[in-house]
Amino acid sequence: MNHQHPIFTVETECQDCYKCLRHCPVKAIRVENGHAMVMPDTCVSCGACVEACPVHAKRIRDDLGRAKHLLQSGRPVYVSLAPSWVSEFAGVAEANMVAALRRLGFTAVSETALGAQEVTTAVAADMANPGGRILISSACPSAVEYLYKYLPAQAAAVTQLHSPLIAHCRMLRNSFGGDIGIVFFGPCIAKKNEADRHPELLDIALTFLDLRAWLEQKGINPTALTPGPDDVLVPERSREGALYPVEGGMIDTIKAHGAVAGARYVTLAGLHNIRRGLEGLTPEGLTGPLFVECLACEGGCIAGPCAGDGDATLVRRLRVEDYTRWPGQPLANAVTVAVAEEFAFGAVVLPHPGTARIAEALKRIGKISTADELNCGGCGYNTCRDFATGLIEGRAEPTMCVSYMRKLAQKKANALLRCMPSAVVIVDKDLRIIECNELFGRMFGEELSQVYDARPGLNRCLLAKVVPFAEMFQTVLKSGREIHYDHYRCDNRLFSITIFTLEPHEAVGAVILDVTHQEFRRDQIAQQANEVIKRNLSTVQDIACRLGEHMADTEILLRSIAEGFAMGDGRQGG
Repeated sequence: MNHQHPIFTVETECQDCYKCLRHCPVKAIRVENGHAMVMPDTCVSCGACVEACPVHAKRIRDDLGRAKHLLQSGRPVYVSLAPSWVSEFAGVAEANMVAALRRLGFTAVSETALGAQEVTTAVAADMANPGGRILISSACPSAVEYLYKYLPAQAAAVTQLHSPLIAHCRMLRNSFGGDIGIVFFGPCIAKKNEADRHPELLDIALTFLDLRAWLEQKGINPTALTPGPDDVLVPERSREGALYPVEGGMIDTIKAHGAVAGARYVTLAGLHNIRRGLEGLTPEGLTGPLFVECLACEGGCIAGPCAGDGDATLVRRLRVEDYTRWPGQPLANAVTVAVAEEFAFGAVVLPHPGTARIAEALKRIGKISTADELNCGGCGYNTCRDFATGLIEGRAEPTMCVSYMRKLAQKKANALLRCMPSAVVIVDKDLRIIECNELFGRMFGEELSQVYDARPGLNRCLLAKVVPFAEMFQTVLKSGREIHYDHYRCDNRLFSITIFTLEPHEAVGAVILDVTHQEFRRDQIAQQANEVIKRNLSTVQDIACRLGEHMADTEILLRSIAEGFAMGDGRQGG
């Protein structure tokens, strides 16, 4: 069956901040079109990216639906409950937790810590063998995958044993039948990989976050339940295995099996610390065995990526220690189930493009000399050369380089400022110039022009000493509203001025155009037009006057003729 990788990205929610890449200890992130995608082949499922993502675009594969379907299948389904549950569900009694899980439909509940005890017994027996050698724990699946992929020289020292979870699954199937279903609950994402690799033993791995959501959906409050006589852990309660989720817990359980001459024990928690602690380590000079407990999460499983963050790690550790029933009972001296494991992780081959190709890639982001290599980490890579390698391998994009994009934006802004036919100035809330173009620097007199030559951009110069209308900028800073003048008269000159907000109450910009010449031409044209109009009016008036005189003479003549005709008609009628 093909399984989706336990960690994936919701592309529509990824904000191209590269925070996941900065926190990923193995840089298993590929950036495509600004979206940060997990690379399954190089990922170790530590969950660092999930915890780091500020917008929760990194998600964990949701297997809750599969678990519900498993419960509906009719098969008896058992819970393997991580020992860190006591640190996660503060105040919930053991019987109440069992009762809550059984209310969800599970047949019974068992502690993963029982499998841890089997692993402890096997490691203790191996430690008793003489000789100087290194043994590295195989309890943390994320740490084991990291060692095999990124520290293959040290991976040979990993004990070839099941993790406590897989050992526990064998125990449950031996005790209750091979056809049962098993669902794990814990704080670890990497357990999903174990379920994918061992489907014959573990059906589904869920997180404590899933468990909380499921209980809430069903309206089950563990503390409010009244446990019954069947709400007990099967086949028995754990002992020293309950210490596994804290740093050094596994070592304490191994030591309880008896002292080994010359043996030494070390805990390395956190993948960065594992690399620093093991890289280059050899057994030379060791007179006895050196056992290294490796945990991917600093603080242990109680600080896993799917553990709650409400309480301090130390508080969580104390809860685990208080819950553990040990010492008090003798420890087993023999392994009761087969716990041998063969890990098949291939080493990740890190790219080495060569100096010439790296130099070429660096040029793509404007880094010509070593002085240009800031190694700021803004892109997510530790160094500019690591980033250049990512560019060559197609895992990164030039836009990820903050300094490169800043310079590119500045160049574009400068080009626009230079090419604009108007004067442009930007000032801060103290009315000090942040930036201006050359047209502005030479618009207000020879003295300012000389200052601009000495300090291009007039950075930090007081605006009031440059222009006589600085109060207009102050008005825009306070109000946030744009101001525009078509013709602002200043020292016998006319300016078209537009002042606008760039950042409310913090920065404003202005575009200024000297329109004196244009207005002078307009005045000349208007004056000439007025003279033409006056002459035309005079002509019209003269024509009208002459027409008026002719009209008067004509009217007199016509009236006299009309009257004459009228009199003649009267005489004829008499």
